Amino acid sequence: MTSRMRELIQQLGEAIHESVIESEQIAGVVQDIRKHGFDVLLMLEATIGLNEVTAKEAKESEEDESAVGESGAEPPFTQNDLHFLRSLRISVAGEQQSDAGPRAK
Repeated sequence: MTSRMRELIQQLGEAIHESVIESEQIAGVVQDIRKHGFDVLLMLEATIGLNEVTAKEAKESEEDESAVGESGAEPPFTQNDLHFLRSLRISVAGEQQSDAGPRAK
């Protein structure tokens, strides 16, 4: 991983932190908890996963994103999404079965 990627991941972590700190909804709930006599310590853990994208996948992703803007429909799941869902034994309606493994329904 390059130093630039590390820097970008650090920026992402800082952006997530800032969005939590600035959330009026979170601040309101914390205030309500304090009104009930409790102090709040909020610790969040974020896991950031990166998958290198080939030029072909990047082009397909751009095409999917432009299709969403035109039609308003959600793009299909990526192969990584489908693999993750299968690992949790979750099937997706309309998914093409690419292997003979069992699927949860």
